[in-house]
Amino acid sequence: MRIGYDAKRYFHNRSGLGNYSRDLIRALSTYYPANEYYLYTPRPSSVSIPESATIQLPQRGLLNTLLPSVWRSKRIVQDLKRDAVDIFHGLSGEIPRDLYHINVRSVVSIHDLIFLRHPELYKWIDRSIYVKKFRYAALRADKVVAISQQTKSDIIHYFKLPEERIEVIYQGCHPSFKTAKSMEELEAVRRKYRLPAQFVLNVGSIEPRKNAFQIVKAIEQLDIPLVIVGKQTPYAAQIRRYIIDKKLEHRVIFPKVEHMEDLAAMYRLSSIFVYPSSYEGFGIPIIEALFSGTPVITTNSGVFPEAAGPSSRFIDPQNVDEIVYAIDSVLSSSSKQKEMKEQGLIYAQQFSDQVLAAQWASIYKSLG
Repeated sequence: MRIGYDAKRYFHNRSGLGNYSRDLIRALSTYYPANEYYLYTPRPSSVSIPESATIQLPQRGLLNTLLPSVWRSKRIVQDLKRDAVDIFHGLSGEIPRDLYHINVRSVVSIHDLIFLRHPELYKWIDRSIYVKKFRYAALRADKVVAISQQTKSDIIHYFKLPEERIEVIYQGCHPSFKTAKSMEELEAVRRKYRLPAQFVLNVGSIEPRKNAFQIVKAIEQLDIPLVIVGKQTPYAAQIRRYIIDKKLEHRVIFPKVEHMEDLAAMYRLSSIFVYPSSYEGFGIPIIEALFSGTPVITTNSGVFPEAAGPSSRFIDPQNVDEIVYAIDSVLSSSSKQKEMKEQGLIYAQQFSDQVLAAQWASIYKSLG
């Protein structure tokens, strides 16, 4: 079977959607190498690809060069037809407009509808573009795949899609987070980033809905440092000003992580992973923590109980006192930490590469 992908984010996005794309194609090429995976991208990249995959660039032409978005949304159809692709998979909520003109089945991954649930976070023009693209993909694709039950419910609610048209296939994470590290490797990372012996870890883009500010306020009341890993933003600058004002510079660390292997080691070095986000489509950092054997504290609503599992602790992300109590109660009980680590790792097996690849192979087979 020959499967084509909108792989722009595979090659040109280093975080959420990029990680999703790379992890999915890596898992499929590992467990189903007989398929051919065509990765369509508007411009070249040095990012490596599996042996069973090939990079497909736009046909030469002024329009394709100057307006790659036009190629992704319309003119890519010519390339799909040329390459005799059997199935096209839109990895980030989009499919080409003219796909129905050729004999190619389609599936779209929809990660979240945050632009509809929280429209205040988006400019109106961006929101209107997203709504148009996502609704079109949901209505036109032969199969819609949500990355969580929460996202499936949102698709039904906002786009009025019948439940039977939507499947749920979770996200996985990079093998680095599933691989044990030696004590020497862990200590090398500790020294490299000057990490304390014990610390609370938070990973993700540093923006208001992630509520890193609430963790900082909780740390004020606790005797343990905080390590925040994420892209620096205006919101991060606000947090830094608060830290300086409260003289917490020695207790809140913002390391600039250079490699994924270093981040994987940080999870294993941390005492607790705290993720009080208000809304996510899924939350890959939670899965990374579970596979790393790190106790998880996260939000008590939305997708978070679904992602973190019953052994994790859940809090109101706006309630600093709840965050303080949850961190303190886990830190003060070694038996509780052991239980959360062991049960969390068991729960995480449903997000393994083999399980997820088999689910995707079944989707493709149903369309082939």
